[in-house]
Amino acid sequence: MSAAKDFDFPDDVIFPPGDLYSDEPPLESELHLRQIILLLQSLELWWRNRNDFYAAGNLTIFYSPHQRRSEEFRGPDFFVVLGCERKVRKSWVVWEEDGKYPNIIVELLSNSTASTDKGLKKQIFQDIFRTPEYFWFDPNNLEFAGFILIGGTYQPIEPNPQGLLWSQQLSLYLGVHENKLRYFTAEAQLIPTPEEFAEQETQRAERLAAKLRELNIDPENL
Repeated sequence: MSAAKDFDFPDDVIFPPGDLYSDEPPLESELHLRQIILLLQSLELWWRNRNDFYAAGNLTIFYSPHQRRSEEFRGPDFFVVLGCERKVRKSWVVWEEDGKYPNIIVELLSNSTASTDKGLKKQIFQDIFRTPEYFWFDPNNLEFAGFILIGGTYQPIEPNPQGLLWSQQLSLYLGVHENKLRYFTAEAQLIPTPEEFAEQETQRAERLAAKLRELNIDPENL
């Protein structure tokens, strides 16, 4: 058997440059990715019967007043828009969505982005987007803060006794639970992830089956 040799590509093969332009900001770490997925999936499960919102993570928002995708865009880590059609989108284009901007934005901090998230982005979300609520969370050191737009200026949201911050836009609390940013009901009950919800349903079914057996009813024959 002959030794393998390097493959010679034809001269007419053109390789794309390694620094292809992308609208999307790179994710900082696996922690950031998992946190975005948690926020997205938990809210979609909680609002599974609603069709009047759009939630996305790491997706570009185009907002150029000249309606050009080549200028004026941002990619929040997570955002929710209310009062719109719930459907799949490749990006959020403000001028194609009746001028709607996000109702709530969550940025995940890191050493490389914290100053921008707390400075420039906060200013843009306040002055241009007019996003009613802005939160940030650091998956590494668990720093968490929230702001509500009052009179055109972001004011800190005061935590409740459990340290949770109320979102008027979502009618839910946000707070840190087991090192992750989670949603809580108005009664401060933790809103489950899809995995937790499935486990709860399994346990509920098992309890029901046990109760039926106590009544000499075989649940398998129902």
